[in-house]
Amino acid sequence: MSVRVRFAPSPTGYLHVGGLRTALYNYFFARHNNGKLILRIEDTDRTRYVENSVENLIKTLTWAGIEFDEGPHVGGPYGPYVQSQRLHIYREYAKILVENGWGYYAFDTSEELENARKSSPHHEFKYDRYKMRNQFTLGEEETKRLIESGAPYVIRLKVPENQDIKFIDIIRGEIVVNTKDIDDQVLLKSDGYPTYHLANVVDDHLMKITHIIRGEEWLPSVPKHILLYNAFGWEVPAMAHLPLLLNPDRTKLSKRQGDVAVEDYIEKGYFRDAFVNFIALLGWNPSGDREIFTVEELIEKFQLEKVNKAGAIFDIVKLDAINAKYLYSKPIDELAEMFAYWVEKRGYKGFSKDYLARVVALLRERVKKLPDIIDFAPYMFERPKEYDREYFAKHWSGEVEQHLKNLLNIFKNIEVFSHQNLHDEVMKYLNERNLKLKEVIHPLRLAITGLSYGAGMFETMEVLGKEEVIARLEDFLTRILPTLVEKK
Repeated sequence: MSVRVRFAPSPTGYLHVGGLRTALYNYFFARHNNGKLILRIEDTDRTRYVENSVENLIKTLTWAGIEFDEGPHVGGPYGPYVQSQRLHIYREYAKILVENGWGYYAFDTSEELENARKSSPHHEFKYDRYKMRNQFTLGEEETKRLIESGAPYVIRLKVPENQDIKFIDIIRGEIVVNTKDIDDQVLLKSDGYPTYHLANVVDDHLMKITHIIRGEEWLPSVPKHILLYNAFGWEVPAMAHLPLLLNPDRTKLSKRQGDVAVEDYIEKGYFRDAFVNFIALLGWNPSGDREIFTVEELIEKFQLEKVNKAGAIFDIVKLDAINAKYLYSKPIDELAEMFAYWVEKRGYKGFSKDYLARVVALLRERVKKLPDIIDFAPYMFERPKEYDREYFAKHWSGEVEQHLKNLLNIFKNIEVFSHQNLHDEVMKYLNERNLKLKEVIHPLRLAITGLSYGAGMFETMEVLGKEEVIARLEDFLTRILPTLVEKK
């Protein structure tokens, strides 16, 4: 049997991180088994459709490195791969269900259905085909007359009474549901669009899907789908329902407690490899405590049977830690290429790749994400606009100004402006005057960066360069310092 799996998102605006995990697990499973991965767009719920979201979904999935063998953007033998382009197919199969006794026409108005819901105990409504307006209560002649007159109708699934539906979930084992708990689901709506249930089953069969890998929120739908497979006489694909993603407080992951769109994490500057690595390990880990894997390793080791049943915590602290490991280990030249994008995006122009590489090398171990370097050390891209007044008050004394003037002259005479030469010349100056490094290094940091923290000061000065350091010190001593002293 040739493995065929699908990722079938709805175009509702953005790719949820849970959706990305589902796509990744389908991708890993397909590649591990030398199978095919299909992208199918399930857009039959037109009330939730968002313009351009299909393009955004494909763009985000491509960013994640997921390669589809078939889909709306690559074609394939079982298209079209967008459900709204397959409406004639679903209508045909809905009528087959009516003809073979598994489906029936219903003519209830929205008001009638709403009244039935309100009158149900605890509002737990279940459609009663023996009381509502449908072909069983109206009779065949009236049903035919209504259809011919153009009356709006839906087609519902005729669920058999008091039968156990059994199925094996690869992750969860055997599950049994009695049909008394299953509603006569609408399969074809009055506008001619199918519901998720009909379209899903028909497409999975026609596209020869062998394994369905999706989120556990779809578990309650499985018995209805099995009934549909039985009604058509089709083989039921193998199924695996992935655990929910949870907030740290174990509530369902939601926008109220943080970002849930993959695009948000792209915009924040997480590396693709790090983000994919993190998402892939939410609910599955192929090797104990190890956290860093290549995509090739994830594909090689992937086993659906090893996916956990329990919900997986989406821990942003862990994501940051994994991203930081990638940041610390990637080649500097590669990081500099990436960093140039973020620097320009923030509006900073004219910096060479060599300079950016030295900035990254200096500061990458102090942040978790590459663009965070800009926030951590804006002084590497522009002269300070503000100065830490508390830091100034703490470390400024009457003699400091003269020390900075003396050091400025020393810096002007250093030919090779390296951190080692800067260190040696400053220490020589201090030793001659029996001073400690902290007496000048803090004022020096404030004058050059405006801040109280950063990387090693001499290393920072080396990267900024002799010309820039001298210009900043001169500007600080002549223009900035008088304003700080005045307000001290």
